[in-house]
Amino acid sequence: MKSKLDTGLSRRNFVKNSTLATTGILSAGLPVGAMANVLGNKKLKIALVGCGGRGRGAIVQALQADDNVELVAMADAFQDNVEKSLKTVQEHFDGLKEIKVNPKNLFSGFDAYKKAIDLADVVILTTPPGFRPYHFEYAINNGKHVFMEKPVATDPVGVRKVLEVARKAKENKLNVVVGLQRHYQKKYLDLYQKIKEGKMGKITGGQVYWNSPGVWVRERQAGQTEMEYQMRNWYYFNWLCGDHILEQHIHNIDVANWFIGGYPTQAQGMGGRQVRNGKDHGEIFDHHFVEFTYDTGAIISSQCRHQPGCMRKVDETFQGTLASVGTRKGAFTDLDGNDIYNYKSDPLNEPNPYQVEHDHLFASIRNGGVIADAENGAKSTLTAIMGRMATYSGKVITWDQVMNSDLQLMPEYVDWNSNPPSMPDSNGMYPIPTPGTTEF
Repeated sequence: MKSKLDTGLSRRNFVKNSTLATTGILSAGLPVGAMANVLGNKKLKIALVGCGGRGRGAIVQALQADDNVELVAMADAFQDNVEKSLKTVQEHFDGLKEIKVNPKNLFSGFDAYKKAIDLADVVILTTPPGFRPYHFEYAINNGKHVFMEKPVATDPVGVRKVLEVARKAKENKLNVVVGLQRHYQKKYLDLYQKIKEGKMGKITGGQVYWNSPGVWVRERQAGQTEMEYQMRNWYYFNWLCGDHILEQHIHNIDVANWFIGGYPTQAQGMGGRQVRNGKDHGEIFDHHFVEFTYDTGAIISSQCRHQPGCMRKVDETFQGTLASVGTRKGAFTDLDGNDIYNYKSDPLNEPNPYQVEHDHLFASIRNGGVIADAENGAKSTLTAIMGRMATYSGKVITWDQVMNSDLQLMPEYVDWNSNPPSMPDSNGMYPIPTPGTTEF
């Protein structure tokens, strides 16, 4: 099913639609040509849980991934998000595909996710990440296939829950795709294959970046409760977001884990608030720098920044015993600085990795395959949390410490009458971590 070009729904304004047949990427043992449909002509029912911008993008991609799917339910904490999301998706497919959701299946509130999930075969989880472990658990316990955005938790307790549920998903042959879309991107898969073939020797170090001016701020409105204010500004509160080292920079950190072939044993670093440090910036830092050490001996330098007017960079580079590689350029360079391999992209036929994620998910469901992204999604989430712990505390944090930590930022239950875990003082300022003082 072709649709209008996506003008703003995907995470980075990717506008090319693609089909599984054009990607050249294989998933979980599913050859692209082997399309034996174990589900026959069953219409797959989809529920969207989390109706913000990422949710709208993901549901468009899901609806484009398979010709026989239907959006049957939508849920969000806020009713206006549900209504806006449905309208946007309908306008996107205007004249190309009819999108109709029964009004009684448009749910809002903190428990809305259960009502939506109950009606679906496939669930799209795109709420703020603090909720992810509980929504994922409910979906898997009720036999649903899942696409869930990264990160998959904001604290170690949530990560452990996701790991536990991931095992159950595999046992029950349920597909789980996590929105770390570089794993579905032709260039990254090509570079990874060259690394596996020994093109750069052993990776000894690298640098990963997500440096940007920062994201949106939504002004406090008259009459808002503290819970509503924080939910509307979820990016600035750790119980909901986990800080930008987790919410955005996880992409780059995950690539380091992937290319090295493991997870770091420890992290140490520094960070703070220099520029985005007002009442409207909640409790998160505006910069982080972390050194991640792996048991292979590799050390990855990680930096992320939310500061306008500074160098902008989203990239990953790695050095090996034979060569180095830069993912943005897609080039391997030998020890003398000579290019020895360049990824050849075809802009007119380069599949959108955000779309490919969903193409693979629905093809796997149709063919009886099992995609199991949740374990890596959880461990890369934990890696970024370990980095956050290191910058907040100023201490060396080990993998075992964070994996076994009892830190729980996200309550198991909240409602509109709850006080959020972090509350402002009399001046409207939130508690800010202090390196050297903050403990975990």
